[in-house]
Amino acid sequence: MAESKSKLESMREWVVENKLRAVGCLWLSGIAGSIAYNWSKPNMKTSVKLIHARLHAQALTLASLAGAAVVEYYDHQSGAKADRYAKFISDTHTHK
Repeated sequence: MAESKSKLESMREWVVENKLRAVGCLWLSGIAGSIAYNWSKPNMKTSVKLIHARLHAQALTLASLAGAAVVEYYDHQSGAKADRYAKFISDTHTHK
């Protein structure tokens, strides 16, 4: 009987397989949340609201890229990355 993975482990695996998609989704949700937050402030100009939303989303994107780098480093150190790609490499198809 196969062991069931925890929700956190399955989310981590999805992020490892889809790093750019995860960063893009985080950026999109960050900019949408920031626009919604800034729109609640009536005394700000629209251009300032958009600039703040972009800055918040940019900071969130940098943080998510740093997180993706940490995950990549962890996979490299633990050997999980080599195990993941081992199935695509076979001894019979070596290139010379």
